[in-house]
Amino acid sequence: MGEIMNHAVTRTSRPSNDEWSGGEPSLLVFDVNETLIDFESMNPLFEEIFGDRRVMREWLGHLFMYSMTVTLSGLYEGFFTLGQGLLKMVGDVHGVEVTDADVEEIRRAMRTMPAHPDVEDGLTRLQDAGFRMVTLTNSPSDPRGPTPLEHAGLARFFERQFTVETVRAYKPAPQCYHLVARELGVPPSSCRMIAAHVWDTIGAQSAGFAAGLITRPGNAPLPVASLPRPDLVAPDLPAMADLLVGRRRS
Repeated sequence: MGEIMNHAVTRTSRPSNDEWSGGEPSLLVFDVNETLIDFESMNPLFEEIFGDRRVMREWLGHLFMYSMTVTLSGLYEGFFTLGQGLLKMVGDVHGVEVTDADVEEIRRAMRTMPAHPDVEDGLTRLQDAGFRMVTLTNSPSDPRGPTPLEHAGLARFFERQFTVETVRAYKPAPQCYHLVARELGVPPSSCRMIAAHVWDTIGAQSAGFAAGLITRPGNAPLPVASLPRPDLVAPDLPAMADLLVGRRRS
């Protein structure tokens, strides 16, 4: 068995970072949560509930981790429902009673977060440059009301809003990215993921996309040579737009 396993390992080769990047993509696929929408807007709620606004980051980290766990386990639960359950779990960890009213406040806040201040400017530049743009988010649609993107006033920039609930798997599962390419009738190599999280850009590049990383606070490139790295990195969306427009003109 050991010889078989060793043989399997030696047959597996990692592509170079150049091989992870295809030609210049024509379609921009935007992540929504944290990339466009500002989760820090919920800090006052967490300070009110837990006495410490830093718990928001702890909860958000759990939300990303457990969404991936659910997918890897072959299960599915909606992002907002998962987030509300994790709020009570974090409350148990901190010895804080999280009431139904607290959960409702977080549910409402998750649907009504504002955009980052730089986003409208960046999207306007890309729209004016003629880029085709869509979104791909872990957040579900809501037939009863506006999506977080619509509430933030950003929906007008995008021709489609894709959600992982369609494939019942969370990013960075490859079927999430393939959904976009399939629905729009383009090859994955024609798509570029724009996200603030390296786990999202890795997933997209592994599915055949190119990627651009926005290094919002708390995010940075992952310097591991065997893993795909975004070929564009910028601190905010206007800077990313400048890189994309410059590359198109060159």
